[in-house]
Amino acid sequence: MKILTLDELDTKGKTVFLRVDMNSPMDPKTMQILETSRIRESTESLKDLEDSKVVIASHQGRVGNKDYTGMENHAKVLAQVLGRDIKYVEDVIGSEAQREIKNMKNGDILLLDNLRLCAEENYEFTPDNASKTIMVSRLSKLFDLCVIDSFPSSHRAHPSIIGFSHILPACAGRLVEREVRRLDEIMTVAKSPHVVVLGGSKINDRLEAIETLIQNGRADQVLLTGVIANVFMRAQGRIRFPLGIKQEEEVVSKAHSLIGEYPDVFSLPVDIAIERDGSRVEMDVRELGKGDQILDLGPKTVDYYIKSINGAGTVFMSGPAGFFENEKFKFGTESLLRGVADSFATTIVSGGHLTAALKRYGLADKINHISTAGGALVLYLTGVKLPMIQSLEEAAERYRSKK
Repeated sequence: MKILTLDELDTKGKTVFLRVDMNSPMDPKTMQILETSRIRESTESLKDLEDSKVVIASHQGRVGNKDYTGMENHAKVLAQVLGRDIKYVEDVIGSEAQREIKNMKNGDILLLDNLRLCAEENYEFTPDNASKTIMVSRLSKLFDLCVIDSFPSSHRAHPSIIGFSHILPACAGRLVEREVRRLDEIMTVAKSPHVVVLGGSKINDRLEAIETLIQNGRADQVLLTGVIANVFMRAQGRIRFPLGIKQEEEVVSKAHSLIGEYPDVFSLPVDIAIERDGSRVEMDVRELGKGDQILDLGPKTVDYYIKSINGAGTVFMSGPAGFFENEKFKFGTESLLRGVADSFATTIVSGGHLTAALKRYGLADKINHISTAGGALVLYLTGVKLPMIQSLEEAAERYRSKK
């Protein structure tokens, strides 16, 4: 591999900055963590760092969103999963965080607060400028090396992702190592036609990903679900009222352009499900009223999508088809996942929600590769060099040149 792994660096007795991605779905009312897959994944590297002083760093949510919160509950879940004490500090780069790091003993684990409490972590930088941010400048002098194990965030050029690895010895953690190895293996045997089943709510990321996938020959057919499907249906005029989402005019215009440029690629729902008087009600998309909220796909759409999946050589699915956490609206997500699992295609499923759904439906063993990453995985599949991977490769080159 072009990047270093934990097997190649001496971590014993060292103070290690471990960047993971524990960004998890949160209950907006109680701020309790609803799904813990990413927290569980972060323990893989920790098991290899038992003889080190480990400072864990992660973000949670985006500034202004309902899931933007501190990391105290993450520390509690991590301690339960790992079966070890986790020290939590309500600070990131201030004097309290620095003091706690300096006072650590071998075997200690410290979790910093939400990295995005620091303004710098909400922006993207070049590696050199990232290494000169206040965050990296203050903390890097306290570490001997860094382990970057944040594949779901690998498409972000944030200071914690590329700044520390620009100036410290750096390697990939176990999650990143496994993802890169497995994805490279899969992409060497991936066959056409490539069918992409795309849902989720991060519209701008999805629009960028769709275009890149198509242009790089990784999406011969795109089956849209969830909020991104609503945007495209609005662009087609089949939803005749505003969706009430951010930058709506801009994203609808972009969707309209993509449909015009690639008219034979996209498939959109023809029937959907809403909730009315506490019950599931299925209808044609054109019957939607202004106050109706689409919560799932209808059976006609699911049948058509599964036929497309059955004819695929490679299937990539990212994002749920609806509000699958509610039993009344799990039909679309569960049916499509079962279709993917039963197909003869090479299959990749991504995102924390779908990872949880696969486990819930007992389908995980039937998928070739499962990843909690969303947008990062989409871009990796297109061949785009992700900032985190680029930074780790450059760090490996510097390290090996000195040996």
